[in-house]
Amino acid sequence: MKLNHLTISRALLLGIMLSCSQHLFAELLHGLVVKVSDGDTITVLDRKRQQHRIRLGGIDAPERGQAFGQVSRANMADLVFEKSVSVSWNKRDRYGRIIGKVFVRGEDVGLAQIRQGLAWHYKHFIKDQTPEDQKIYAIAELAARSTKTGLWQQANPEAPWDFRRKR
Repeated sequence: MKLNHLTISRALLLGIMLSCSQHLFAELLHGLVVKVSDGDTITVLDRKRQQHRIRLGGIDAPERGQAFGQVSRANMADLVFEKSVSVSWNKRDRYGRIIGKVFVRGEDVGLAQIRQGLAWHYKHFIKDQTPEDQKIYAIAELAARSTKTGLWQQANPEAPWDFRRKR
């Protein structure tokens, strides 16, 4: 089979699209937040009355028994509880939770948690974020740290992944 320039171009374009597919083919979920488990996990009730557990992608909030864990959860509740949200997602975690970016009236809730110093930018799964979100989330965390906002008031805040590892 002879490959021409057009065939090669199409193959390259397909390769690029597939490598970006996590962002091009995101699912959208709309619903009402009926539960806030912690600062990075919520439950959304969709129009068919089906519940979906959502883990906000790109952030990791303090655990319940950890310093600022209850503050982070309360702030998340203020942001989303009993509000309509949109969730852009493309994967589930090992617990079956949807990993997604949550919006209330166009505001990125995960980014709000970071800006308020109530979550870390979770770089362990950074490849799941767009380059733009990687940059925005990183800058937001640096700003919160430098102004000692929220959990950054602590002398040596313990990251949630370190807290969990100790348990």
